[in-house]
Amino acid sequence: MFKPFGNDTDALNIAGDAINIVNGRTRLTISGDLTIARDQAGLANAIALQKAVNAIVDALQKEASLPAKLADEPTKPGGATDNPFI
Repeated sequence: MFKPFGNDTDALNIAGDAINIVNGRTRLTISGDLTIARDQAGLANAIALQKAVNAIVDALQKEASLPAKLADEPTKPGGATDNPFI
């Protein structure tokens, strides 16, 4: 079972590998492209995606000391830079 933020190795695939959720202790990476059709397969894909997102939200909400921002987050670039191509 996929446990969000549980380790740095697990991955969850939805609809084959249409959506990939790669685990990490401080960040998850969600990538891919999922088409949800109006059929039973689409419903199954939507439920799988919902369960994954709900598990991520639950894990974050249970974190007692969730910081406003991770300390290792890169800062937003500021200021202006000359264009070297003109």
